[in-house]
Amino acid sequence: MNDLLKKAYSAEGFKKDARLIADMVAEQFAAAQSGKQEKAIEYKAPEQELKIWEDDFNDKNPITIEELAGKIFDNTLSFHNRGYMGHQVSVTMPVTALTAEIIAYLSHSTTVYELGMAGNAMEKVVITHMAEKYGYEKGATGVVTSGGSLGNLTALVTARTSSGISEDDYGNLAIMTSVESHYSVSRAASIMGIKSDNIIFVPSDDDFKVRTDLLEPLYQEAVNAGKKVFCVVGCACTTAVGAYDDLEAIADFAERHDIWFHVDGAHGAAAIFSEKYKGFLKGVERSDSIVVDFHKMMMVPALSTAVIYNAGKRKINEKVPNAKYLWQDQRSLEWYNSAKHTMECTKPATIIHTYAIMRLYGDKIYEEYVDTLYDLGIEFGKMIEETPDMELAFKPCTNIVCFRYVPENGKDINEVNRKIADELLKDGTFYIVNTTVRDKFYLRVSLMNPMTDKETLEELLDKIKRLAGAV
Repeated sequence: MNDLLKKAYSAEGFKKDARLIADMVAEQFAAAQSGKQEKAIEYKAPEQELKIWEDDFNDKNPITIEELAGKIFDNTLSFHNRGYMGHQVSVTMPVTALTAEIIAYLSHSTTVYELGMAGNAMEKVVITHMAEKYGYEKGATGVVTSGGSLGNLTALVTARTSSGISEDDYGNLAIMTSVESHYSVSRAASIMGIKSDNIIFVPSDDDFKVRTDLLEPLYQEAVNAGKKVFCVVGCACTTAVGAYDDLEAIADFAERHDIWFHVDGAHGAAAIFSEKYKGFLKGVERSDSIVVDFHKMMMVPALSTAVIYNAGKRKINEKVPNAKYLWQDQRSLEWYNSAKHTMECTKPATIIHTYAIMRLYGDKIYEEYVDTLYDLGIEFGKMIEETPDMELAFKPCTNIVCFRYVPENGKDINEVNRKIADELLKDGTFYIVNTTVRDKFYLRVSLMNPMTDKETLEELLDKIKRLAGAV
């Protein structure tokens, strides 16, 4: 082995570097939790950030992994800062920094059994456990994919192949979903070749829940137009405002017409672990499939999503690739060869993160996490209602809160809030995002950090009021 390779693969060198990086990560955790890390983000324009890394990449001077890590920490967003309230990205549990090391070192793929024996078995155990939590029938199956978008696509493809639909009828296929559903649902349908006119968006009510009273007339209208509706999708919860659809009413509709009922639970399906909030998922046990992102409300790094199928309608004759270099039996279920059931071939064993959390802490850790953040979201909603010149888009029932500042002087509310959002980003103390809800611009927070507290939220509101006066 050449000298550079020897150095790169040195066990002693790795041991030294690993200690240094572990200490740096621990210091980042401590600084974020103690409040010593004053800003969630030190914002730089894209071209400015690009220049930093172009200059670094072109620098011929040697660099250590410690120096590189420090530069990364200094030039990117800190999820663990109490002021992080942005997108629905998990504030990872510290132990996952260690499981990430295991995953990276092993570099296993759950494609075929031999490449990921532990990972495939762990997936089977966790999927079975999750299926039981959702009340699915014994024999429920599933797989872990890389993200909710891929999870929804995987579930919809399974719905189509499990519905006994001839390929000759694919041109007439249609799905039904809420107008509030995540874009990945309609995008998955488009990828599958479903015509845009056959993606039936069902209007939502004042509480942003799908109007289940419109499911039947819209279905009949589609059938009369020669469309073949094979799937209806429920939201648990919606991405923009965090509203849960009435899953029981959707289940009634799906069973009446014998069509597949899929639940997009990427964010809100973790509420099943909470005695306080699992009622939002009433009726989920009657669904045919569900996706839940481990990297949202289950505290693991992106991307890792469970796709779980109820035992009732799923068939095993999915589009199994004809790959005799992977397996000889093309049609048997073989849960331990996950490439038979996912869009991916090489798929990392991200399940190690979730398995470790469940094994080390049990389901109780998820209940505490969901309760802490959902409680905080509801509390923040009350704080906004009690704050002059502030209004909510929707009374929150989860950790997602959309709100805006309403100036007394009659200025353009949308423009004022856009400027506030810009100034918040430049300031960097808090990282929040924004969205448009029914043509109105709102500030939006997803409370993902269990270290965020009421005092932090009060500071955010004070900051917004000061910025509002300035803009």
